[in-house]
Amino acid sequence: MKKFMTLALAAALAVSALAGCRAQQKGGTVSTDGSTSMEEVIGVLGEAFQEKYSGMTFTYNPTGSGSGIQAVKEGRCDIGLSSRSLKEEEKADGLSETVLANDGIAVIVNPKNEVSDLDIETIAKIYTGEITNWFEVGGNDAEIVVIGREAGSGTRDGFESITGTENACKYRQELTSTGDVITTVSQNPDAIGYASLAAVSDQIKALSVGGVSPSEATVKDGSYVIQRPFVLVTKDDAELSDAAQKFFDFALSDESAPYISQAGAVPVK
Repeated sequence: MKKFMTLALAAALAVSALAGCRAQQKGGTVSTDGSTSMEEVIGVLGEAFQEKYSGMTFTYNPTGSGSGIQAVKEGRCDIGLSSRSLKEEEKADGLSETVLANDGIAVIVNPKNEVSDLDIETIAKIYTGEITNWFEVGGNDAEIVVIGREAGSGTRDGFESITGTENACKYRQELTSTGDVITTVSQNPDAIGYASLAAVSDQIKALSVGGVSPSEATVKDGSYVIQRPFVLVTKDDAELSDAAQKFFDFALSDESAPYISQAGAVPVK
């Protein structure tokens, strides 16, 4: 009898241990690192992912596109986040990109600014210092304060590539996040900046470009020309963990599209 009880207890403990192991396997952590412009998109996706997979933990480190690409290359995160396409040398280093969504880069001014539309050529002249006063473009007689992002920013790379101003911009300030650009422009009536359309709020005013306002519809149909991809970056020779693969698949699924739209970007799906 005593032997029977001992065997029964051992069996019960084994079942309990197995159940605990299975519960643990349902969990896991997904770490992402990179673009501050993707904060809104990655935030809603991370929240929805954790609701779908209750045992999973999702983390996001907003360091900028260049830092996120470096982090995944060095194995410091599961998935890098970039608001620009990978360069050929980055691909040669064993990295792959998967486009998650497209995003407009809004050209922003203070709400008090009377200017509401600029074309690409004029924007380029402002950023390269050829046009220095708002009076020259229909605004008040005031010096234009040119705000931009730091070197390595995906937003800066996209903006300068599209406007043809690479290595020629005359920035008054180079800031390290989308939020910093928005805050700075909102506090200076003479400032101009650029920021992810997904992050635009009523703190600032987004200009139309060549008569086309930035929106999900105009980004999708291509009529708003200042736009760039939101990219998931992975390492070719490193298999994603089970948790990271689940997030990757979820982010690219039809199920994620409404969340991406909710965050102000245009899903590829």
